[in-house]
Order: sequence, then structure tokens, then C-alpha cells
Amino acid sequence: MKYTVLIQESDEGFAASVPGLPGCHSQGQTEAEALANIRDAIRDYLAVVEELAASAGTKQVAVEV
Repeated sequence: MKYTVLIQESDEGFAASVPGLPGCHSQGQTEAEALANIRDAIRDYLAVVEELAASAGTKQVAVEV
């Protein structure tokens, strides 16, 4: 799966966010570190979403666009 990631340089390093996943943010000292960290954040974000959906008794289906 591919997600658009926005990278912004700051005084502390690089900030990364995923517009398609509200609240999914990370950072790193370098751009490469920020990208590695946002990959982990995306995986964690999706795992929590899946867990919450399962606990709510919902059914998950894939839709291709």
C-alpha cells in the first residue's frame, strides 16, 4: 500500500505526516530517519484502526478504486 507523506524541514530535523491518515505524524533527525519513522507510524496507525473496527463488531472489506 502506498501513502502520500509530507516532509517538512525544521530546526529540530524533519517532520513527516500522512494527509490520508489524520493524526499520523512522526519526525527524525534526517529525512531518511523521518521516512523510516513514518513507515512505523503508518503500520501502528493501521493496526489500531483494525483493532478498533474489530472490537466494534464491524466487517472489513477491500474496495479497489
